[in-house]
Amino acid sequence: MSTTETVTSLEALEQALSSFVDAGNGLIWGNLLIWLLLAAGIYFTVFSGFIQIRRFGYSAKALFSSRQSSDGNISSFQAFCTSLAARVGTGNLAGVATAIYAGGPGAIFWMWVIALLGMATSFIECTLAQVYKTDSGDGTFRGGPAYYIQKGLGQRWLGIIFAISLIIAFGLVFNAVQSNTISAAMQTAFNTGDIKFIDYYIGFAIIIVAAIVIFGGIRSIARFAEYCVPVMALIYLLIAVVVILMNIDKLPGVFSTIFDHAFKLESAAGGAAGWMIKEAFMNGLKRGLFSNEAGMGSAPNAAAVASPNPPHPATQGIVSMMGVFIDTVVICTATAAIVLLSNQLVPGSELSGSNLTQEALTEHVGTWGSYFIAFAILLFAFTSIVANYYYGETNLMFIKESKALLFAYRLVVLGMILFGAVAKVSLVWNMADLSMGVMAIINIIAILLLSKIAFTVLKDFDEQLKANKKPVFDRKKFPFLDRTMDQNVWNKKN
Repeated sequence: MSTTETVTSLEALEQALSSFVDAGNGLIWGNLLIWLLLAAGIYFTVFSGFIQIRRFGYSAKALFSSRQSSDGNISSFQAFCTSLAARVGTGNLAGVATAIYAGGPGAIFWMWVIALLGMATSFIECTLAQVYKTDSGDGTFRGGPAYYIQKGLGQRWLGIIFAISLIIAFGLVFNAVQSNTISAAMQTAFNTGDIKFIDYYIGFAIIIVAAIVIFGGIRSIARFAEYCVPVMALIYLLIAVVVILMNIDKLPGVFSTIFDHAFKLESAAGGAAGWMIKEAFMNGLKRGLFSNEAGMGSAPNAAAVASPNPPHPATQGIVSMMGVFIDTVVICTATAAIVLLSNQLVPGSELSGSNLTQEALTEHVGTWGSYFIAFAILLFAFTSIVANYYYGETNLMFIKESKALLFAYRLVVLGMILFGAVAKVSLVWNMADLSMGVMAIINIIAILLLSKIAFTVLKDFDEQLKANKKPVFDRKKFPFLDRTMDQNVWNKKN
């Protein structure tokens, strides 16, 4: 077969794959998942007594006082940083810009809405992950939706389906998305478009560093996340604050634009022809979910590894919901401010994604802004790669514990990182949307069915706080849980 025929065959295969992915996204996102997420978020908010509001202060306090675990193992803060490492990634920089470009400034409003509701959803799924976590036998825990689906619902087959979809979504596709964005940002910042195979060089560099971290296991990943994530987030927020102060007179107009466009027919991409409100709504919710991951079933995999202090499952649920707030309301809003305070959002322009964020910051602070965004994307996306890998590992171990299988998985993950660095942006993002949608549907249905357990655990937590007691979980108070939980967790031994 000639080179020309090979290229043509690959293009045909990519076109077929793209058509399949587009059809799947249309079904899941257009007719099912968005409404399921909204309904679940409202349900969890109401029946938890607006947990994200009434326990917001406690969540912040618990977060900053949780550096030490209740048993000397992985702390709530380390587990929180691991989940935030996955959350804070390309969705915060490239994804926000993509949402604004496709859905207009109004998309930011809907990102806030899904974040507020998502905080309650995150509390439910992370609390359930703590209740049904499993002792790994090496002083650490693991867990997540696959585990609470098997133990709480008694449906291992459904847990396996979820585990497979998460491995595909996070271990493979999402890591391709992260490396794709790193490659694009680096090429934009350093103008390397004329250098052949530069994307391969970038991909191999990411692979080498990622391998060093992921082969160290969960303790290595947790330590990496604990120190890297807070530093990178604070530096990025500091730059955003500087930009806002430089344009403080324009800030009221930015917020006015966001609210106006959330309920009007205008958008940056549509120009005079206009887009329906649906575009702002759909893009805001899709990119918001991709960024904060509430309800997707990813964060519970990190939440399960913690030994929370106070020693109660609800503690980790309350701490975890702060991750949604920091990711979307704080960091995504910072990116939106950088973009909307600039003059780079031009109707009909092809400037979108990370390129739009880079050009916007360059306008504010000079040429070093493009390099800074490239560096921020590198850190944000790389930490996501590390955390995403661990999510996949946890679910692989749920299906079958095998060192050979684990080694093969690690090699495939590294291969997907290289694939992402050289693949087309649109196809990679669309694949991410599809795989995310499948696992989110399974998880949302599962946590809706198990929500009464989370509400009961929350009631026990609230009652102890009201009695001025340090919340301590006693599994013997809950006969159903005592029968279905792992016998080696939540007992006097650990």
